Amino acid sequence: MAGNEWINGYLEAILDVGSGTRKRYDGQLKIAKFPEHKVQVKEEKVFSPTKYFVEEVINSFDESDLHRTWVKVIATRNTRERSNRLENMCWRIWHLARKKKQIAWDDARRLAKRRLEREQGRNDAADDLSELSEGEKEKGDSNYTEASKDMSRINSDTQIWFDDDKAKHLYIVLISMHGLVRGENMELGRDSDTGGQVKYVVELARALANTKGVHRVDLLTRQITSPEVDSSYGEPTEMLSCPSDGSGSCGAYLIRIPCGPRNKYIPKESLWPHIPEFVDGALNHIVTMARALGDQLNGGKPTWPYVIHGHYADAGEVAARLSGALNVPMVLTGHSLGRNKFEQLLKQGRLSREDINATYKIMRRIEGEEMGLDAAEMVVTSTRQEIEEQWGLYDGFDPKLERKLRVRRRRGVSCLGRYMPRMVVIPPGMDFSYVTTQDSLENDGDLKSLLGPDRAQNKRHLPPIWSEIMRFFTNPHKPTILALSRPDPKKNVTTLLKAFGECQALRELANLTLILGNRDDIEEMSNSSSVVLTTVLKLIDKYDLYGQVAYPKHHKQSEVPEIYRLAAKTKGVFINPALVEPFGLTLIEAAAYGLPVVATKNGGPVDILKVLHNGLLVDPHDQKAIADALLKLVADKNLWAECRKNGLRNIHRFSWPEHCRNYLSHVEHCRNRHPTSRLEIITIPEEPMSDSLRDVEDISLRFSIEGDIKLNGEIDAATRQKKLIEAISQLASSNSNTGITYSPGRRQMLFVIAADCYDNNGGITETFQAIIKNVMKAAGLSIGLGKVGFVLVTGSSLRETMQALSSCLVNIEDFDSLVCNSGSELYYPWRDMVADTDYEAHIEYRWPGENVRSMAMRLARTEDGDKDDITEYVEACSSRCYSYSIKPSAKLLQTRRMDDLRQRLRMRGFRCNIVYTRAASKLNVVPLFASRMQALRYLSIRWGIDLSKVVLFVGERGDTDHEDLLGGLHKTLVLKGSVPYGSEKLLRSEDNFKREDAVPQDNSNINSIENYEAHNIAGALDALEIK
Repeated sequence: MAGNEWINGYLEAILDVGSGTRKRYDGQLKIAKFPEHKVQVKEEKVFSPTKYFVEEVINSFDESDLHRTWVKVIATRNTRERSNRLENMCWRIWHLARKKKQIAWDDARRLAKRRLEREQGRNDAADDLSELSEGEKEKGDSNYTEASKDMSRINSDTQIWFDDDKAKHLYIVLISMHGLVRGENMELGRDSDTGGQVKYVVELARALANTKGVHRVDLLTRQITSPEVDSSYGEPTEMLSCPSDGSGSCGAYLIRIPCGPRNKYIPKESLWPHIPEFVDGALNHIVTMARALGDQLNGGKPTWPYVIHGHYADAGEVAARLSGALNVPMVLTGHSLGRNKFEQLLKQGRLSREDINATYKIMRRIEGEEMGLDAAEMVVTSTRQEIEEQWGLYDGFDPKLERKLRVRRRRGVSCLGRYMPRMVVIPPGMDFSYVTTQDSLENDGDLKSLLGPDRAQNKRHLPPIWSEIMRFFTNPHKPTILALSRPDPKKNVTTLLKAFGECQALRELANLTLILGNRDDIEEMSNSSSVVLTTVLKLIDKYDLYGQVAYPKHHKQSEVPEIYRLAAKTKGVFINPALVEPFGLTLIEAAAYGLPVVATKNGGPVDILKVLHNGLLVDPHDQKAIADALLKLVADKNLWAECRKNGLRNIHRFSWPEHCRNYLSHVEHCRNRHPTSRLEIITIPEEPMSDSLRDVEDISLRFSIEGDIKLNGEIDAATRQKKLIEAISQLASSNSNTGITYSPGRRQMLFVIAADCYDNNGGITETFQAIIKNVMKAAGLSIGLGKVGFVLVTGSSLRETMQALSSCLVNIEDFDSLVCNSGSELYYPWRDMVADTDYEAHIEYRWPGENVRSMAMRLARTEDGDKDDITEYVEACSSRCYSYSIKPSAKLLQTRRMDDLRQRLRMRGFRCNIVYTRAASKLNVVPLFASRMQALRYLSIRWGIDLSKVVLFVGERGDTDHEDLLGGLHKTLVLKGSVPYGSEKLLRSEDNFKREDAVPQDNSNINSIENYEAHNIAGALDALEIK
């Protein structure tokens, strides 16, 4: 494989060493025998290191330790010592080969188990959906088959988005969290996080903003103020497109959200713990923008996003949480998928599952993608292959079940609470503004007409990048074979170079240009990039390709169009020989400049060439097939002209306007299935009197009340104030049913008590009551009670919570809200403990209801568990929370962990949130969008309280949603010793991601105190600068 090409050069040197050794020692060199591997070497036969490498170990091996060993080999001058090192090197490879086989065996067992679980989930779903008629099944299958014949754009039940009849003013939010994102002078290829996705999302934002009916597009990314990068990445806002006059559009903007370390540029693998902070920052921006647009366009009513679109796994999780908080449809684009990468890395056998997870945070990434699938209305893919071979690997998507559910919806048949996101193929668009009319002309002359016989005389008239490339060639007039990619082993450039070097006819007819990113010093590049570039140089030397291959060190992104033009002027060919290409945007770019293409048959190029008909597909592992395809296009001018013509004729199907029309049509169709209710922001023209007067020590409030109430007789000021407060309070209560909505008003802070204080049996401890009293007392000491609202969030039911509070010397009405049953219920004590029906409607979406009630209990038990290990806890159940009691003896051995249970529910099409609470004695199954943290986000929007003004009081451990409460813009105070027993042992399996991948380790918003006395809490609040 491409990643191991460096070994070939070493083998040749090893062979030379072996030859010299044979002459000097007359065949006395031997290798130690390895009985387990059955390597037998006859004494009279000289050991061949080359043969051993090639025949026994080289397959798919790329081990940096071998490289270091080889350095030691060539550094040793004594021949006998060198031979001994070769033997040691062979032994190391043999040992690693055994390790690889063990990894492959473990992987095969894991995959077999996973396939069995998926099949069981599919069978369970099929049994429940068995009433679907045969006619409906045939209809569903035929629809899918027909759609698969070509690259589907718009389904029969989706109306096309027309420009002339869209008077809407849509607000669209795109999210691309990682990498260096800016509108101009993109540093594509600077690192693995700043690649094609950056270019794609910026151009998508601009294209959508230029589409009629779209008022504003915001592209949210991470703000980076690190000295390592340009200062432009620290600007909070950047305009991407200026609206045209009279369009009524607001344009496209790049919004940078602070997230993670402020002065450090970190890779995407390190961003996972900081996602909640990004969510809260994005939520603040969207709410602010919704209000502003509402005042401008909607008569003061907030204008919420038309859709929230997450790009890649990290932004997909952000979009999922925002979608749940705002009740707005979500779209997901994966770009590249973690599970697919995970499977490939395991097959290579170089890294164990634990090593892969530690290096790439792959399990955390996969969970982010699964969460995106849970919440997404629609998943945008580039190719059909991406749907079937990549998304099909996920628990949350089963192609067969998705087709069955889609047919049921069309027929008006119940899906029994099951849901699968809709996958649509919408190829990425391309900006053709750089393509001139001259690029598409048939007879625009060849390079000779521009260069002339003496290129030196006309060099000043050529683009600089042309001169940079042509300086490599002996004859620059020959057709150019162009390859443009990162120096990545997966791009398979070395196989292309070998195919070119070994085909004499191709070498005589054409030159080869390799644009492999930018480099200053190969040794300073990443290991994989330096290996590829070193191999390229060695192969050029091996085949003596000097004067026939160009490999410039630098090029600007703005010069890429000129590179394509140069290849077209020479009547050349573009090639993408990648081992697997998810889409292949460079193929579309090449076609736009009139270049025929040769492309890998693995992935997106298959669909692209079906549309463009402008080239040939090849097996990327077959050198001869690559050489033959290139030779065919270069030598046959008629075929070359036909491919060029086809590409130019069909390229409009990949334009950004076409992409946006398809995109908005599909989004509009998905929105028809989304609830129409939208979150309302409560506007309060004046501060509620009954709330404001709660703190009578505030002088500014004491005499600010005006009214028509008159009191008879002479009364002192204190008594008069007291009676006035009582009168106004009675007036407020008498009007409580007249439609006036109450809220905490202009609170300065919101204190949230989330300490899960339970004993080993799940009973609420006295610590719970002490914490409530001490937090309220500390609030009075630090800030003033009238300025602070109190919220209690718990995994217990309302009845259990009321029983616990009844023995506490605190008035229940001192709380502004109670969030019960793990975020599935929201109550207001000041409103006679009436549930918030708007919140119930808010979280109801995708709630399977009764359909999951018995299934969850059955799946929560392990295979060897007894039926009574987990039973329904009827007293705590509600319409949006099913609770189950867990026997103490079954907590660890007979109960599935949360991630395992959620996986099994996903496989059956159920989208739920799973929480173990009350020291793992109780299981809550609640709606997908219900959680304690999401309830707080809901309240912050409704009440207009910024999340940075919220303080959470938690224990060191708690329910399985404890980690969700720690990250974000809010302040967190950890009360050590307050929670002796938690449910964390049922949170995740050992082979899943770790706590540090979910909770930020160094977070200035989190503080801890040793006890929970009021004065200690007040001191901690001062340390967090809460005043």
